[in-house]
Amino acid sequence: MANEAIITTSAPGSLMLLGEHAVLHGHHALVGAINRRITVQLIPTERESVQIFSSLGSYVAPLDKLVDHPSFRFVLQAIRQHLDQLPFGFELHIESEFSADIGFGSSAAVTVATHGAILFALLGEAPAPEQLFAEALRTVHAVQGRGSGSDLAASVYGGMVGYTTKPEFQPVELAVPLTAVYCGYKTPTSDVILKVEQMRANDPDGFAELYSEIDASVKEAVACLQRHDFPAFGEIMNQNQKLMTAMGVNTPELQEIVTALQGAPDVFGAKISGSGLGDCAIGIGYAELKDLEYPVHHLEITPTGCQYHD
Repeated sequence: MANEAIITTSAPGSLMLLGEHAVLHGHHALVGAINRRITVQLIPTERESVQIFSSLGSYVAPLDKLVDHPSFRFVLQAIRQHLDQLPFGFELHIESEFSADIGFGSSAAVTVATHGAILFALLGEAPAPEQLFAEALRTVHAVQGRGSGSDLAASVYGGMVGYTTKPEFQPVELAVPLTAVYCGYKTPTSDVILKVEQMRANDPDGFAELYSEIDASVKEAVACLQRHDFPAFGEIMNQNQKLMTAMGVNTPELQEIVTALQGAPDVFGAKISGSGLGDCAIGIGYAELKDLEYPVHHLEITPTGCQYHD
């Protein structure tokens, strides 16, 4: 390693704002980094092993025999990608400011923070964002087979990021209030993607038109954000909620939450966040929603991406 000091990195969680499903077919998406972070501390040791400590449990294995563990799939894959460059073992201490059970991009955040720590140790300095993103995307594809990389872009760059899978990044450095409401359940993203792809196969022209409309709306939304036109941005979110419904990923619980958010006086617009069929809906602005029997999270879109701490 370039040095044997303790290295601490952190990366923000994220929420998808616009472009769900369409981004998998090359269209634009918009994702936001939230002010909830995952911190990774890397401590070099003289042992040729890896030890991981987190609220999800602990793990230890020799560097050359990293067996899989369901709680640390992304972390272990990130380590494997650097094994031929790692002359020493180390401990990883992982702390999270949010639960992995809610769709706040925990897998992306821990992947980015882990790669950031290892690359800093190897290079002696912070890696370029493009290198960090590429390594993290390689990890996600190795673990789950596919993924747009949108949440990784937010964890790397922070703020709101216009993104395509080319990859292409258009960061917008804003701090914006956000209300996220968890509907109480979620469907695995891979299952939702499969359902949407089956529907798209049955109606290719209809989905092509749908995705084209989403793509155009994301470009317009980025322009709105650049000029701080939040009412116009909110209207785009409201329209995209209708597109999510047309895509077949809405549910009664999610619609109840979205309707409440859209009716809140300090919310500019609201929609489902993520693949759908469960998980979260989000609104731009703060809302109390005391009449809803769902967990409400007041967050901020934060301009701070992956950080390297003294």
